[in-house]
Amino acid sequence: MRKSFGSFVRKETLHILRDGRTMMIVLLMPVVQMILFGFAISNEVNNIDVGVVVPHPTESVRQAIERISSNPYFTFKGYLSADRIDQALRQGEVDAVVVFADDYDRQMDAFSRGEGGEKAIQIVIDASDTNTASAGAVYLKSVLLEGHAGVVSPETHLLYNPQMKSAYSFVPGIMGMIFMLICAIMTSVSIVREKETGTMEVLLVSPVRPLWIVSAKMIPYFTLSCLNLLSILLLARFVLEVPMSGNLISIVGVSMLYLILALAFGLFISTVAQRQATALLISAMLLLFPIIMLSGMAFPVENMPGILQVVSCVVPTRWYIDAVRKLMIEGLPFVAVLKEFFILVGMTLMLLTVALRKFNDKLE
Repeated sequence: MRKSFGSFVRKETLHILRDGRTMMIVLLMPVVQMILFGFAISNEVNNIDVGVVVPHPTESVRQAIERISSNPYFTFKGYLSADRIDQALRQGEVDAVVVFADDYDRQMDAFSRGEGGEKAIQIVIDASDTNTASAGAVYLKSVLLEGHAGVVSPETHLLYNPQMKSAYSFVPGIMGMIFMLICAIMTSVSIVREKETGTMEVLLVSPVRPLWIVSAKMIPYFTLSCLNLLSILLLARFVLEVPMSGNLISIVGVSMLYLILALAFGLFISTVAQRQATALLISAMLLLFPIIMLSGMAFPVENMPGILQVVSCVVPTRWYIDAVRKLMIEGLPFVAVLKEFFILVGMTLMLLTVALRKFNDKLE
């Protein structure tokens, strides 16, 4: 009995060791998760781009600006004119703008005596990302008021999301995750299931070309995702009261491109995996964790270490979320998301080319 049991253990061990992909996933997944959870999950204020408006520069104003520029959590982007505040924030040149009053010195003296001074400083901040905006505003106030007695709250203006509703930043992230999961994971599992059960060979001997067979399998998931897009937009607008400030055609167009990219990702995974379980594991490693951790959906990309910020650039969902936030929340025109759009186009073409080539190689 013991000998038979030992033989079974040996057989299963050899079976696992011979499966290189499974071994790599099992051994690498804990390492990747530890790195992501240890470094990517952070709500600290990091790399907030700050501009300043200074009507009358004085020594005290210079000292306040010096405290901002020398603080490692902020990046001083220079001086702005008052009429460029909205433009700079919309174009992403800065995340926050500090406006010093004309009589800054007099108001700060009054503040030190406990006689007011609330309007000595105004803070205008982009609140489309609620986590960064709330933490950044609080910390920026503490840095600006360092060395002054008393307690005061400078006047703060929150752009794009004055109520600080989490749904404003939550909806674009959920859209990016849902579309990738439905299109990529379900498409890859569907194609691998056909190969695993042997029905793919039956389909391939039919008069229909292999490319059309694959396309036919992808179209239902594309259609389903389009219905999901419609339902999400309706729920976001009328239930969650998320503003559709930008052009709706631009939002739908960028989303359609992202759906095609996700389908191409699913096709690529199907060429690598031979079993449905393997396809699910690869999808979780390549899609689910990077989407949640590295796309900016839950945790700001700016808070991550430099190496993870570089890695996040290859996560398509990061660029899709950035584009949708600009179009939907900030109300920017399509020209403002051309960078994100062309990056998604490049990723889509690359994935389609590689996936179709590998799929044809598998057929041959």
